[in-house]
Amino acid sequence: MKRDNKRATVFTRRALLIGGAQIAALGGLAARLYQVQVVEGARYTTLAESNRISSRLITPPRGRLLDRFGITLAGNKRNWRALLIPEQTADVAATLDNFSKLVPLAENERARIDREMRRHRRFIPVTIRDFLSWDEMASLEVNAPDLPGIVVDVGTTRLYPFGPSLAHLVGYVAPPNEADLALDNILALPGMRVGRAGMEKVHDKRLRGKAGAVQLEVNAVGRVIRELDRQEGTQGQDIQLTIDAELQKAVIERLGDESASAVVLDARNGEVLAMATNPSFDPSLFNSGVSQTQWLEWTRNRRAPLINKATSGLYAPGSTFKMVVAMAALEAKVVTSSDTVSCPGYLDFGDRRFSCWSKFGHGTMNLRDGIKNSCDVYFYEVARRTGIDRIAAMANKFGLAVPLDIELPGTRSGFMPTRAWRIGQGKAWNVGDTIVSGIGQGYMQLTPLSLATMAARIATGRAIQPHLTRTIDGVPQSGASPEDWPALGVSDRALHAVREGMWAVVNEQGGSAPLARLDLPNLPTVQMAGKTGSAQVRNVTREQREHGYKSENQAWELRPNALFVCFAPYDQPRYAMALVVEHGNAGAAAAAPIARDIMQAVLTHDPSAHREAPQRVADAT
Repeated sequence: MKRDNKRATVFTRRALLIGGAQIAALGGLAARLYQVQVVEGARYTTLAESNRISSRLITPPRGRLLDRFGITLAGNKRNWRALLIPEQTADVAATLDNFSKLVPLAENERARIDREMRRHRRFIPVTIRDFLSWDEMASLEVNAPDLPGIVVDVGTTRLYPFGPSLAHLVGYVAPPNEADLALDNILALPGMRVGRAGMEKVHDKRLRGKAGAVQLEVNAVGRVIRELDRQEGTQGQDIQLTIDAELQKAVIERLGDESASAVVLDARNGEVLAMATNPSFDPSLFNSGVSQTQWLEWTRNRRAPLINKATSGLYAPGSTFKMVVAMAALEAKVVTSSDTVSCPGYLDFGDRRFSCWSKFGHGTMNLRDGIKNSCDVYFYEVARRTGIDRIAAMANKFGLAVPLDIELPGTRSGFMPTRAWRIGQGKAWNVGDTIVSGIGQGYMQLTPLSLATMAARIATGRAIQPHLTRTIDGVPQSGASPEDWPALGVSDRALHAVREGMWAVVNEQGGSAPLARLDLPNLPTVQMAGKTGSAQVRNVTREQREHGYKSENQAWELRPNALFVCFAPYDQPRYAMALVVEHGNAGAAAAAPIARDIMQAVLTHDPSAHREAPQRVADAT
C-alpha cells in the first residue's frame, strides 16, 4: 500500500512537471504568436507583401520641343530595355553572366554597370541594355527564372526628327553624371537624360517631368503575374520655340556645302525664325554616347561642326558695319548725308596708305553713294571725323558687342574696341585704328546673331531683342509684339539715310549687290535692302597689293569671310537676316545670292503671318 502511494506521488509529480512544461511551451508559443500576429503583424505583412509585390518608380517622359506651328523638333520614341534591380538578386555577377549568354555584354558595358551600381542604392534599377530587339526581349522573358533582378521594361529615348538641321539650336541630351545625381535623385532612374546643349539645356528642368510608380505581383521566382497598380509619371512641359522648322530646313539646304551660318529674325518682335549653322552633327548620337572615333572626327574638322557659329562664331563684320559708322557720324553732326568725300582708290594718313577695295577709286561720294558702292575711302574719312568712342556707342545701341537676351547657352557678345580699352592695355589708341574700324576691320569681332539684330533695328528703329521661346505649356512668353520693344533713340533722319543706301545696294543700277535683287513673280513689288561685306582674316601689305595679290588664289582658310545683312520688304519691314560664309572671299558674289534665295523663301513662306504651317518652302528657293 505504501509502495502504491509512493508510486502515485511520483507519477503525480512527473505529470505536474510535464504539464508545467507543456503549459510553459504553449504559453511561450502563444506569446510568440501574439508578438508575430499582433505586435509585429504590420511588419510581417509588409515583408510578405514585398515578396509578392514588386514596386518601382516609372521614368517620366521628357517634354517635347516644338516649332512655332507645333511640329516636333525633339520628342520621344518607345524602346525595350533591360534593367537590373541589385537588391532582388543574391549574386549580381552570376545574373549578369546568365544575361550575357542571351544578350552579349562587352567588358566596357560590364564596367559601366558596376559603376552605376556603386553610385546608386540597391533598390534603384540600373540600365543593362537599351534598344533591345524583339527576339532579345522575348528571350529574356522566357528565361526570367534564371535572371533574378532582371526586368524587361518599355522606356523612351530622345528623337530628333530634323537631325543635323537643328542640332545647334535644339541641342541634345546625355546620361547624367555624378554631379547631376547629387542635385536631383530622380536622374538615377533608367532612361533619364540631362540637357547638355541648346534649348534642351535651357529648359532642362521643365522638360524632365515627375516620376510615377507601378506595383507588380510576382511569383516566387520573380516572374510578373499581373500589374496591381500604376500611377503614371507626369510628362515634362512642352516648349514651343519661335523657329519655323520647314524654313530652317530650307535655309540649311541653301547653304549647301558652305561653311556658313545664317540667322533670320522677325524684325518686328525679335522672334528667331531660323538659325542655321553648317556643317552640323547628329544630336541623337549623344543620347547613347559618342564614340572616340566620332569625337575625333568632329574636333579635327577645320570647319568646326560642333560650334554654333550663329551665336558663338566671331567675325570681323567688314562693310556690313558701315551703316553704324554712318549713323554715328550723322547723330554726332560731323557729316550730313549730302557731304562728299573724294575717293581716288586710297586714303593716305601719316606714313600709311589705306586702300579702297576699288583700286581705281569711286570718285566723289556722298553718304548714300558711299553705302551703295561700299566705298572704303568714304568711310575711312567719316570714321576719322567721328571717333572710335562715338562709333562704339552707336554699335552697342544696335545690339553689337553687348549681351543679347537670347536663351541659348554659350552665346557670345562679341567685341567692340574703345579708346579706354586700348589704354587699359597700356597702349595708345591711334587714328589709324579708327580708320580701319570705319570699314568693320581691326579689333572688332561680332556674331551673325548680333548682325541680324543690327539689321532688324535698322529696319524698325526699335531695340528688339532676339528670342527663341514662344510658349511654355501653352503660356505665351514676353516679347511677342512690336510694342514690347522701345525706340532706339536714333533720329528718323539717320535711319532713313542708311535704309536708302541699303536699298540702293541691291536695287539701283551700279549697286554693289545686284545678285541680291529679289525675283518673286507673286510678289513683284517687294524689294529688299541689304549690305555686302568682305572681311579679311589676314593682313595684306601694300607691297602685296601692288604686286597683284588676289585673295581668291589663296588657301581656303586665308580667304576673306563673305557677309550679307538685309531686311525686307523695304517699305514695310518684317524680316531681317544676317549671313556669313566662312572664307567665301567676296560678299557680293558668295553671300548675296544665298541671302536672296533665303529671303525669297522667307517671304514666300511668310511664317509670321500664319497660325498654322504654310506650304513647304524648299520649292521656293
